[in-house]
Amino acid sequence: MKIVTRATAIKNLKKYIGHDLAKLAKKFGITTYKNGKQNKGWKGLILERLAGLECNVSKAPNGLSYELKSVAFRYIKDKLVPKETMAITMINPQELKEHDFFKSHCWAKLKSIVFCAVMWHGKNAKKAELLEVGSLDFLEDDDLIKEIRADYDFIRKKLTKYGFESLTGKDGKWIQARTKGPGHGSTSRAFYARKELVKKIFEIGE
Repeated sequence: MKIVTRATAIKNLKKYIGHDLAKLAKKFGITTYKNGKQNKGWKGLILERLAGLECNVSKAPNGLSYELKSVAFRYIKDKLVPKETMAITMINPQELKEHDFFKSHCWAKLKSIVFCAVMWHGKNAKKAELLEVGSLDFLEDDDLIKEIRADYDFIRKKLTKYGFESLTGKDGKWIQARTKGPGHGSTSRAFYARKELVKKIFEIGE
């Protein structure tokens, strides 16, 4: 198996900035629509191919693990902004209590993500251009990382003091802990990158 490092994956993806992923889908034989319904994961499959990964492998072996995430952007008042927040990882209450930020699953996932900004043309649109490729390649003493860590610490303390169900999407400047799952009665929670954080990552990458 060919090993594709994270740096190589980013370099490979950047070659396709400005290209329409839908057109590339035909090249790779990936179905975007079937029986009138959109294949929800088609963009991710194409990004994996563009990164140089095998179609059924989303992480490189030998500890070189990373994850490709497609993030939808749209224009609001002539400015490109993220369409929505982005899930980072599910929250395990016990793990959150026991681990500080730099030993947490949240940080491990966040620093491994390769963010791919993709143009959103509306629901079931038949085109989606790759706009930018970004990542959190910062030093751990970077101001932004310190602020994300402060969000994590606040959420962690709130969990310890008030319990798992006290966690809401209102907490945190850059990351939030909110419900994830079907229906309004969901009790599971996940860390999400706020739209402001997603936007910041791409601004730094420019």
